[in-house]
Amino acid sequence: MTSPPPARISKSLPPVQEDQGALGLVLGGGGARGAYQAGVIRGLARRCPKLKIPIQVGISAGAVNTIHLASNTGTLTEAADQLADLWLRLTPDQVFDVRAAPLLWNAFRWGARLASGGVGTGAEPMKGMMDTQPLRQFLLNSLRPLEDGTIEGIAQNIERGSLKAVSLSATSYTTGQSVSWVQGRDVSLWQRPQRRSAFANLTVEHVMASSALPMIFPAVSVGQEWYGDGGVRLTAPLSPALHLGADRILTISTRYQRSHAEAAAPAIVGYPPPAQVLGVLYNSIFLDLIDEDIARLQKVNHLLERLPYGGRDGMRIAEIMVIRPSRDLGRLASEFESRLPALVKYITRGLGTKDTSSPDFLSLILFQRDYIAKLIEIGEADAEGQAEALEQFVNR
Repeated sequence: MTSPPPARISKSLPPVQEDQGALGLVLGGGGARGAYQAGVIRGLARRCPKLKIPIQVGISAGAVNTIHLASNTGTLTEAADQLADLWLRLTPDQVFDVRAAPLLWNAFRWGARLASGGVGTGAEPMKGMMDTQPLRQFLLNSLRPLEDGTIEGIAQNIERGSLKAVSLSATSYTTGQSVSWVQGRDVSLWQRPQRRSAFANLTVEHVMASSALPMIFPAVSVGQEWYGDGGVRLTAPLSPALHLGADRILTISTRYQRSHAEAAAPAIVGYPPPAQVLGVLYNSIFLDLIDEDIARLQKVNHLLERLPYGGRDGMRIAEIMVIRPSRDLGRLASEFESRLPALVKYITRGLGTKDTSSPDFLSLILFQRDYIAKLIEIGEADAEGQAEALEQFVNR
């Protein structure tokens, strides 16, 4: 069967201003580590206050940052300062319900279901360990969507030409596919094995779906499907930016690049506690895939450079710049765990966060104000440390 031609959206809108280029920003996952991305963006804004980023892609925690940037109608400096302020206002109780009764009840229901084999546990399905309704309300208060849920600033930026397209990705638990929602002008949809795209007027529910950590946060209903974290099935995290036309991609990783010696050093002694297993699992979802995609893109670029333009079969070179933390954000998290709400700390330590020297799992849910402030500070410093290269890359 022949596939229908790609759909297009908003043809009547004016074209993007030519002097903007095709710069794409890709922000991946990492839970609370997303504050580091906010710090880098603030550092970038200091150097390039008038910079426009026409293509913006958010996955998991990066969806929170992306939706804020895409909907802000001010300068990049204003958007970056407001984004940093948003993170600094976050506390654990504004992300998930930290009250003892709901947490203990969820833990009891999970345990009872396992012990009983699912018999007599009630008709209500098991959801995430933590209730994220506080985060939903926090985002609604911050983004102030219209009555129909749409976020007005995104449409305004697209109409005036400062934004070409914004995409958020999530994993459909209903179909098992990775879905990239796109709001933009003159963009085509794409479909790959286990990956598809769809036009959408982006809402807070899309952000909640993209950032729903598997098993920890509950799945989110969008349309007729249930969705979870966007990093679970998106095997090519850079692909939405490329499909939307980016020929330069700036991505902000939340993974510290360890030396060979650091990577080979044991993080635990003896049998791995659940926190260590969860940390490795979540790193494979949120961090490994984007690193692999970066390496793949660099290899393709190298091959294309050796081919004449006419022999590239429609493929194009897409430059990429990666900003990474200068400190291990997982190891840093252990310094702040003691300030968590008592019951949350009790649970994390029960999972064995004190038994590993690099509690990466803890860093995902450590929405502690002092930890967040430190991540923003490190992000700003890292952007300043690469300011010349960063400024040169985005202004080409």
